[in-house]
Amino acid sequence: MMRGNSFKAVNIKVVGLVVTCLVFSPTALSERLYAQTTPTDKMDAVMSAGYQKVWNKEVQARIDRDIRTYRMADATLQFAGSVNRKGVRIEQMSHDFLFGSNTFLWGDCHSPHNDSIYSNTFGTLFNAATIAFYWRDLEPTKGQPRFAAGSPYIHRRPAPDPIVAFMNRHNVNINGHCIIYGQPFAIPAWMPDSRLQMDSLFKAHIQELASRYTDKIQRWDVVNECYDQVNRHLMPDDYTFRCYQWANAFFPKSVSLNMNECDMHWPTTDINHYVEIARNLLFRGARINNLGIQSHIMSTDEMEQMAEGTIRYLTPEHIWANLQALSKAERPIYISEVTVCAPDSTPRGLAIQAAVTRNLYRIYFSHPNVRGITWWNMVDHGGFKGEPLYSGIYDVDMRPKPVYHVLDTLIHQEWTTRLTQAPDKNGELHFRGFKGRYRITWTDKKGHRHESFIHLDKDGAFQL
Repeated sequence: MMRGNSFKAVNIKVVGLVVTCLVFSPTALSERLYAQTTPTDKMDAVMSAGYQKVWNKEVQARIDRDIRTYRMADATLQFAGSVNRKGVRIEQMSHDFLFGSNTFLWGDCHSPHNDSIYSNTFGTLFNAATIAFYWRDLEPTKGQPRFAAGSPYIHRRPAPDPIVAFMNRHNVNINGHCIIYGQPFAIPAWMPDSRLQMDSLFKAHIQELASRYTDKIQRWDVVNECYDQVNRHLMPDDYTFRCYQWANAFFPKSVSLNMNECDMHWPTTDINHYVEIARNLLFRGARINNLGIQSHIMSTDEMEQMAEGTIRYLTPEHIWANLQALSKAERPIYISEVTVCAPDSTPRGLAIQAAVTRNLYRIYFSHPNVRGITWWNMVDHGGFKGEPLYSGIYDVDMRPKPVYHVLDTLIHQEWTTRLTQAPDKNGELHFRGFKGRYRITWTDKKGHRHESFIHLDKDGAFQL
């Protein structure tokens, strides 16, 4: 709420956006207002010439070309009856590509109003959700798992059952994160100090999750961050492979089993090591449907370096090389955890977060083997201890930040197909659209309205 202060409007040009913020004049901002964004082709004025050189016109042109090549398909609509020449309305209703966030602050945003904003972001902005299943917090007391509503409160670890039910009602794709995390801070404190006993407990845990959720959860991170086997501490022998065996035995075949590890910052040589771990498991018969790679910018200093164009990682060339290396595992790729922190909460800091996010999402979306992108912490100050304060798409009062509008513009405007078009003289209608589910509506020459739905996932013809 404003308290009689004087304000002035400041327009900040972002890559593909103009962000208008109200700021104190002449003092700094204390209660920020986040206004709408409008498209623009101009580069972000707050980003340096060095950054613009890294993400130059040639890079942007390649990204645009790859998006059109890999994220869109040609459709031919063939109509059995007559069509009014006023045209056919073509509306994309959903995306095949998954855009998501974690749900770690579910019901924990300090008011029913804020909780509603948080939950309703799924099914509106995002079509995918990552739900916390960290075993240590899911079952802090042996035999008393916290599945159901009303379970004892643990910060950033909400009971999963109500979230699963909400997502199922709203047709939101779910990723369970994670079944087994081979680090001491993630294993239940009651876990016995015996590899043999742990082995049977791991198996029973996987079976319990599979029995409870069957196909209500579409994807699972079966083993999280298994790269560093040398420092795995006390874990069952060959636990990674055995966990995939058990998951394959207990979960329906329609459920995807993921492997989640590494970060986009890593040198490509280390990414290759991750791929070899995955390929070895696959060769032995493990069912691994997808590979996850993280993309965390946790440092405000790193964000400043990004803005200056001096950072050597997370450049287009580095990202392309790492995604190409991951593709050697011959499995779809998910950018499983994305953090893009603002350097601070000033208009400049928020604009930097928005600009960096836009370029990262565009390049990830453009790669043919990437199937989804998951933003990590949705709300400022909502991360794990030590994670950055300003990494949300909402501020602490659940007001959308410029980065929110970047994502909304990309997902629901630039990457969503909506058009009205008349058939050609042969009665066919041709269009190229983003992959997903479509509603087709038209009126025949007698004035009768018709409606049909198609799923456009590859080039093809549809008889309506």
